[in-house]
Amino acid sequence: MADIVDTAVKAGSFSTLVAAVKAAGLVDTLKGKGPFTLFAPNDQAFAKLPQGTVDALLKDIPKLKKILTYHVVSGKVMAADVVKLKSAKTVEGEDVKIDASHGVKVNDATVTTPDVAADNGVIHIIDTVLMPA
Repeated sequence: MADIVDTAVKAGSFSTLVAAVKAAGLVDTLKGKGPFTLFAPNDQAFAKLPQGTVDALLKDIPKLKKILTYHVVSGKVMAADVVKLKSAKTVEGEDVKIDASHGVKVNDATVTTPDVAADNGVIHIIDTVLMPA
């Protein structure tokens, strides 16, 4: 297996996320021991943002870091565990809401593919970029 970053790179549908992680200087963190749970927005999720948002974030590293760490939860939280939760504390510090009544939603994002295994955690693919308050 590979770590979370290499797993995302290999998947091929996270080029925007990987570029953002690199720009924010979070590669070494996400390649670290972990374990981490990453709610990973795919390229289509980033494409749904208003035009120019990604470019603006790539120039505002503190804000980019805040948004990216809002997608990470400490520990390896598999889908079977996620469905039992109402919220989860992110590495950024705020909680994300979890609703498993109709599929699994994290805030307003739907988990499209759960439990993508990595050496240092797990990735749950989501269809919307999460934005902290």
